[in-house]
Amino acid sequence: MPVHGKRYNEAKKQVEPGKLYEPREAVELLKKVKRAKFDETVEVAVRLGVDPRHADQMVRGAVVLPHGTGKVTRVLVFARGDKAKEAQAAGADYVGAEDLIEKIQGGWLEFDTAIATPDMMGLVGRLGRILGPRGLMPNPKTGTVTMDVASAVRESKQGKVEFRTEKAGIVHGKIGKLSFETDKILENFYTFMGALLRAKPAAAKGQYIKGVTITSTMGPGIPINPAKIAREEIA
Repeated sequence: MPVHGKRYNEAKKQVEPGKLYEPREAVELLKKVKRAKFDETVEVAVRLGVDPRHADQMVRGAVVLPHGTGKVTRVLVFARGDKAKEAQAAGADYVGAEDLIEKIQGGWLEFDTAIATPDMMGLVGRLGRILGPRGLMPNPKTGTVTMDVASAVRESKQGKVEFRTEKAGIVHGKIGKLSFETDKILENFYTFMGALLRAKPAAAKGQYIKGVTITSTMGPGIPINPAKIAREEIA
């Protein structure tokens, strides 16, 4: 069982046991209990009513947050010719083909997002065991396998967040920095939740959003009322 420090325990005491907070109330509390000296990342964890062991219940997608994540995203693009030029013009940090594949096979992973044109996937597939476990493998479901590399690069730079269910049916997402204004964190939060709701598999039965918790890098988890979120997002 993890042992938390004095600052964390003091912050945790301000979270009322058993209470499900409204989203704005939760964000304001998260800001109030801030103790770290650096700008903490705000994250949301959502427990879904799906069984990810079944392919037809896997939830995966991506969404561009209106206010970004507060992090500079390093974008790598696997492309050749004109598409490589388009990626460079759009602001990609690294662009290449076999040269990048060899570099990654050698242990280099200094990037946050990988994008590829469809014709490159035969080669990129060699990196599945390296990029897959790290969530970096290009995938058409998240818009990272595309011929429109310029748009994909711009979206990644603007704050595109990918999400997918883990083994326990939980999805994690970064939705900004604690220094963001409350309204901006909330707008990012609702944008993320809206994308998650739209990604609901047809095979999922019963309650889809079972639990939602918002937290910061060094802060306590604050549970949010899932029923309230579902009603507001669908409306």
